[in-house]
Amino acid sequence: MAFCTCEHIYAAMEPILDIRGLTKTYPGGLTALDAVDLQIRQGEIFALLGPNGAGKTTLIGAVCGLVRPTGGEIYAFGENMREHWRGLRARIGLVPQELATDMFEPVLRSVRHSRGLFGLPADPDRIEEILRSLSLWDKRDAQIRNLSGGMKRRVLIAKAMAHDPDLLFLDEPTAGVDVELRRDMWKQIAEMRARGTTVILTTHYIEEAEEMADRVGIIRQGKIVMVDEKDAMMKRLGRTEARVTLSQPLTQLPDGLSGRSVTLSDDGLTLCYRGGDGAGQGKAEVAELTKTLTRSGIDYVAIETHESSLEDIFVDLVENGGGRAAA
Repeated sequence: MAFCTCEHIYAAMEPILDIRGLTKTYPGGLTALDAVDLQIRQGEIFALLGPNGAGKTTLIGAVCGLVRPTGGEIYAFGENMREHWRGLRARIGLVPQELATDMFEPVLRSVRHSRGLFGLPADPDRIEEILRSLSLWDKRDAQIRNLSGGMKRRVLIAKAMAHDPDLLFLDEPTAGVDVELRRDMWKQIAEMRARGTTVILTTHYIEEAEEMADRVGIIRQGKIVMVDEKDAMMKRLGRTEARVTLSQPLTQLPDGLSGRSVTLSDDGLTLCYRGGDGAGQGKAEVAELTKTLTRSGIDYVAIETHESSLEDIFVDLVENGGGRAAA
């Protein structure tokens, strides 16, 4: 499933969510959020990535009123959430990471109740539409406790959608579900966006962000490390790696390969290349490498190449200190 990006549309819009200098320090001195600045554009799917403890859930909790910030300001729909909390919160939906709901309630009653919590009139047709879209209509009279883990996760999404929010947070929405259910949920997220809902999701599954997101933010130790269009991030930080296995060992690099991001293994049998970018430069340099070998009369028996994925970039930024990003 392909999700189009719409940078030319977003650029002309004011942010639907504007977070400025958001800080959260817990008793004992633990800083979960450290002066976070983040702007979310109307109608986009934004993926917030980070390891456990990075501050993702705290950030969501601050916006949704579950966590009291230590400092900073949050503006939603152009208004300060501190000053207009009640009206703004009614326009925000949340699918929490934990399966926190009344497990003895039937599905239909639970979803109806969620709509009523925001003061909206009953709308049986809309509730039925939501449940059918999530393949829950046949389970509408079942107690939530009797559903599978994946179906319980769908109930949480249905409850969050019941009041038709303009901004929807999904905190690890596909955690603990199988691949088939995960892809079905991706489809539902795409349909939410198609109806005009802005979606912010956190996920441990990097392929979800790679598949769905228009933009990606990476958070580490309470700080936003990077925010960029997904494709721009891949282009700017992507790399090509290649390993060329030689038929005979070399004692040194051929003259034509000096200064080309190529190294020779200790045994002289493998040339390793790492460079380029995510826009095809690396592939061109690998092609030139093989031409140089041919011109130099050097035979090779195998070549393996690897293009950076979003996961590679994420690991580099989070686990390796972001050396590539600073380069």
